[in-house]
Amino acid sequence: MLGKFITFEGLDGAGKSTFIPFAQDVISRAGHPVVRTREPGGTAVGESIRKLLLDPSAQLSPETEALLMFAARQQHLQSVVLPALDRGQYVLCDRFTDSTYAYQGGGRGIPAEKLADLETWVHQGFQADLTLLFDVEESISQARLKQDRAPDRFEQEAAEFHRKVRQSYRERSIQYSDRIRLIDAGRALEKVKVDVEKYVLTIC
Repeated sequence: MLGKFITFEGLDGAGKSTFIPFAQDVISRAGHPVVRTREPGGTAVGESIRKLLLDPSAQLSPETEALLMFAARQQHLQSVVLPALDRGQYVLCDRFTDSTYAYQGGGRGIPAEKLADLETWVHQGFQADLTLLFDVEESISQARLKQDRAPDRFEQEAAEFHRKVRQSYRERSIQYSDRIRLIDAGRALEKVKVDVEKYVLTIC
């Protein structure tokens, strides 16, 4: 792999969409080509799965949800992520497998062991070079979302669901501290940007 894979994680409303373009600018200034993508999505198949997963009217079991996430991820890895890395590009991905552990594991209650089996099958040992986890209190993230648009299927979940998701994220940041950088996203924009730039430049 000549390129680097950077993932962006956190609750909806934590600010990922604000800081991904900023990280792209930092990497571009360092002289590296950049590709931006997202999960679920990134491919025609993935985007179709995304539409289903986010549809508030969709009646999906937690297990179906997790399987769909990894189905989209398999297509995404093989069609977009790995080829871009082989070309020497830096790939910035809005959500990846940490999201599945947080939302389907922490939020929905699927045992981590089941998710780990799917991860082993789909990833084949592949992991992000760096994960930026934007951490913010659930009340703040929900308030930000209300200013934006109608909530999707995950965003409309009760406060307890989002509390469990955040807790799962924080636990993973401790478990995988070599890869995941926890960023306090409740601070002023410029302060968060300082952290983003600092961490991104460590692998440029």
